[in-house]
This record gives sequence, structure tokens and C-alpha cells, in this order.
Amino acid sequence: MNPSKRPIAWIDTVAEADAAGDLQRAYKRAGDPKSGKVDHIMKIHSLHPASLIDHMHLYKTLMYAESPLSRVQREMIAVVVSAINRCEY
Repeated sequence: MNPSKRPIAWIDTVAEADAAGDLQRAYKRAGDPKSGKVDHIMKIHSLHPASLIDHMHLYKTLMYAESPLSRVQREMIAVVVSAINRCEY
């Protein structure tokens, strides 16, 4: 299959302006402190706010917790994986 023609999964998400309750609180934790904007990778959890919080916890653990890998090495791995997956962020 031509990589440029491969299917893209579409997941329903809730916009920041439409979030209420648990999702609104999760978005506040996950969003940019200045703009309030939430990354798409986090918005995919908008139909299940608890998974958004769990995703944030996993990300922070992988990227910031004690590890034999440096922060730079972790970022490099993330960039390579994103490129292989044709991630646009």
C-alpha cells in the first residue's frame, strides 16, 4: 500500500470549549498553561477522561522519571518513533 494513501483512524473528540466535569478538569491538567490548548494525542481520550490522566502519568514517568536514558535520548527515541508512524506533531 502506498504510504501516502494508508487509512487514518478518526476518533471522536471533545473540544476544550465543550468540555465539562471530569473532562474539563483533565483538560486543565493536560493543556498548555498559557493557551489552554490540549494536544491531539491527549484529546483522543476525551470520551474517557480517566484514560487521559493515565496517559499523562505514563508520559511523565517515561520522559522524566529516573532512568539509564538521558532526557535527550528519550526525546530522540520519541522523534524517531513519531517519524516512523508518520505522526504530524
